[in-house]
Formats: sequence, C-alpha cells, structure tokens
Amino acid sequence: MRLLLTNDDGLDSVFLHALARALAGAGHALAVVAPAREQSWIGAAKSRHRPVTSAKVDVGLGCPTWRVDGTPSDCVNIALAHLLPPAGFAPEGVVSGINIGRNASLCFIPASGTIGGAWEGALHGLPAVALSQDLTAEAYAAIKSPASEPAAPVLASLRAAAAHAVRLVPGLLAATAPRSFTVHSLNFPFPCRADAALRRTVPARIIMGGLFSPAADDGTHRFVFQSGTDVSPAGPPTDRAALDAGEISHTVLDYTKLGGL
Repeated sequence: MRLLLTNDDGLDSVFLHALARALAGAGHALAVVAPAREQSWIGAAKSRHRPVTSAKVDVGLGCPTWRVDGTPSDCVNIALAHLLPPAGFAPEGVVSGINIGRNASLCFIPASGTIGGAWEGALHGLPAVALSQDLTAEAYAAIKSPASEPAAPVLASLRAAAAHAVRLVPGLLAATAPRSFTVHSLNFPFPCRADAALRRTVPARIIMGGLFSPAADDGTHRFVFQSGTDVSPAGPPTDRAALDAGEISHTVLDYTKLGGL
C-alpha cells in the first residue's frame, strides 16, 4: 500500500523510525511527514495564527521525508495538499505513530496529537490508523530524558509492536471505506509480545482531576500527569482493561456517531 506516516513525538522519534522501517520492509511505499519537535497533547489543533514551514530532509528512512514546524494535523494537511501531489504520491491511508505511551480512554483520546494526525487523514476521506505503545512511568521518563536511548526491554516491545502493526494496519485500512470518518486506534501493551492477543475495545470512561500544580510564586501552574479514575461500567472490554491484561487494544473511533442520531 501507499501510506502517509506522521506522529506527534517528532520526526526524530525512534518509535516512528521503527514503524517506518517495518512497513517499508514489508514492501509498502511510504512518505513521512512529521513535526519538527514533539507535539504531544495537542489533539487535532492546527497552527492558525502563525506561518508553518516545511522542508524535505533525509533522516535515513529511505523514503520521501519532510519535517514540518507544526502540529500532526498541520503535517497531514500540508502533505496531502502541497507536498505529496508534486511527488506523484497518492496515499491510500494515513498511519500515525507509534506514539510514546498509551492513548487510551475518553480522557486521552481527544487530547492525543497522534490520533489528531490520523483524524486529519480521515477528514481528507482516507482510512486512518493511530498506533500507541504503552509504557511504565519509569520507562516513559527514561525515554523523555535528554539524550536518552530506549532501554533493551523498550526496544524489544517496540519491535514486537511494529511487527503487529505490519500485520494489522493494511487489513484495517483496506476494510475501511473512503470518507467514512473513521480512525482505528491500536494500543500495544508493555511489554508487547509476538503472541499478544488482539481485543476489540471501547474507550475507558475516566474522570480526570487536576493536571496542573498549584500556582507558584510567579503565578504559573506546571503540568503534572495523572491517569484519572476509571468509572467504566461493566460491559464491553475497555482499552485500558485490554492493556492491563497484556492485550492489544483495537478501538474503532467512528466520528459519524458523535451526534448520537
């Protein structure tokens, strides 16, 4: 397939590179258009109030690659409108990720830049998949440390997740009708194993408390992560429950159902 790849952790993310190399190794044609720097927790935002720059670069992925000084949604929008047509590249689907950390529950799905990038593809009528790798708090903090390389268990989990993505993504894209306004959200457990089961899930219902510290002396509030309180009713398995059970969570985000009619 011809696939447009993006993410929200930035073009230099090891997780994006692992996915790109796995998909290319399976014979898929890729174009990568990703943010110049991390754009986590930005949802589907677009850079309305400032100019956005794009530049073709070579980061060793062996495919056409652009770095965009904007959000994941900016990347996909600019790619589909301006970067890919002159290159004669018409993607059959948009793949966003692999995100560093899970994107599970009603608290985090709308806030995710990874899912926002996939959603931008759906807004252009393309089938789209968002991919996220769950991590422990310690593994996440280590990856985010300056000049830190992922530890061996993280790399092993990432390789397994990328292999699952190669197996799952083409079928999900092919089975999704154009202009269906649908995003498939896959969350891989940590550690992700080659024999991890795939579970169809719904988003967990999470009540979110405060995410910011009290005001400091200068009046500023600082972001302090917390995972919220799960109040999901008994019923279909949730994305969080699947991850906690070591399963791959597959949630279908059908945006045509948002009106409830």
